[in-house]
Amino acid sequence: MTVTRPRILVVGAGFAGVGCVRRLERKLSPDEAEITLVTPSSYQLYLPLLPQVASGVLTPQSIAVSLRRSRRYRTRIIPGGAIGVDLAAKVCVIRTITDVTVNEPYDYIVLAPGSITRTFDIPGLTDNAYGMKTLAEAAYIRDHVISQLDLADASQDPDERAARLQFVVVGGGYAGTETAACLQQLTHNAVKRYPRLDPKLIKWHLIDIAPRLMPELGEKLGSAAQEILRKRGVEISLGVSIAKAGPEEVTFTDGRVIPTRTLIWTAGVVASPLIGTLGAETVRGRLAVNAEMNLPGHDGVFALGDAAAVPDVAKGEEGAVCPPTAQHAMRQGKVVADNVIAALRNQPLRRYEHKDLGLVVDLGGTDAVSKPLGIELKGLPAMAVARGYHWSALRTNVAKTRVMTNWLLNAVAGDDFVRTGFQSRSPAKLKDFEFVHAYLTPEQLRARVAGKGGDEGIEGTAE
Repeated sequence: MTVTRPRILVVGAGFAGVGCVRRLERKLSPDEAEITLVTPSSYQLYLPLLPQVASGVLTPQSIAVSLRRSRRYRTRIIPGGAIGVDLAAKVCVIRTITDVTVNEPYDYIVLAPGSITRTFDIPGLTDNAYGMKTLAEAAYIRDHVISQLDLADASQDPDERAARLQFVVVGGGYAGTETAACLQQLTHNAVKRYPRLDPKLIKWHLIDIAPRLMPELGEKLGSAAQEILRKRGVEISLGVSIAKAGPEEVTFTDGRVIPTRTLIWTAGVVASPLIGTLGAETVRGRLAVNAEMNLPGHDGVFALGDAAAVPDVAKGEEGAVCPPTAQHAMRQGKVVADNVIAALRNQPLRRYEHKDLGLVVDLGGTDAVSKPLGIELKGLPAMAVARGYHWSALRTNVAKTRVMTNWLLNAVAGDDFVRTGFQSRSPAKLKDFEFVHAYLTPEQLRARVAGKGGDEGIEGTAE
């Protein structure tokens, strides 16, 4: 009689998923369980530093932490994305990067598929806006922004030149504010190398439907960040959004029409569409789980990170859930790993409880605002706290060395304005990165799993 090891399947290689996998590897002996990770890319992306990749302060490789670098790790990686989960059959349907669809059975599943960019039914938005959620998008935006300076410099048409030097960022949260700040600094420094261009023509617009930038920072620090950007020449419009997005102009909801070739959309995130395939209760699109991050009524099903509405026990408020931040995701990953092991060993699960350590916002150069442990900082002290936090949160010493070296080199030598052109012929708009139509409907999922009933392990079929 062959005794098979319990199969633990982790979906997603973000902060939550990787934190969970690494802890499982450390705490479980090889004969206790088989661990599998589903991810399209064999690296963990340090998302909070994407704006610094877009501005060229950091190289893309420095924030992409390889999952295959160490020989100590034994987790099997399936390169692909989960497109459906049948909770009753305990099967996850995966579309691999070769476009083959496979069924992966599991005994325990950890759902950490993260989030996608939140979009609205705005004419032209997904066809003409750029996102800021992936490494490829950040690298592409850097090339695109520098190319606008080159094309403006080469143009003989004053209207075209002015349009190419206007940039619009939608979203006054951390991602949007940092993106606008870092890229504005890049163009401010770069234009000095273009003697034919009038620096006054470069205009950055940061807009948000909310009444304040980054309201979580509080009124004082939010206003400080706003003042820093305004002094740099960034035009901030609050209570405003996009009514229409075209290839050469953007219409604001207040009626203004801005001629531009650059619209960057960072107006929030929503849980991965994978959550919708489960047929379980959700809270604003995030899977409703208990404080142990277990899905009620389904033993062995755990969810965390951006895709799960994890109760914020530390707040002590009824209905409060943890915000979708890296800080929570990293810590939730460890607790979920412990709970999976506890379930495996028939031990009690523990609740996730973590008091928020604060917020950091790096605005480029020596400009920053931070609120560590409730202490409000701005300027150099805030920048030191922001970069210190990010540096310490990087998972490997190799990544820490690369990031620190990049920061030091940038501080000493300044920016460079090279565009690689590697991705110039690849589409890079919002519609090209989200793949929201790849997920199965509940009916397709049931048919798929029923048709594969009795499979042992993985069997693939080209779709």
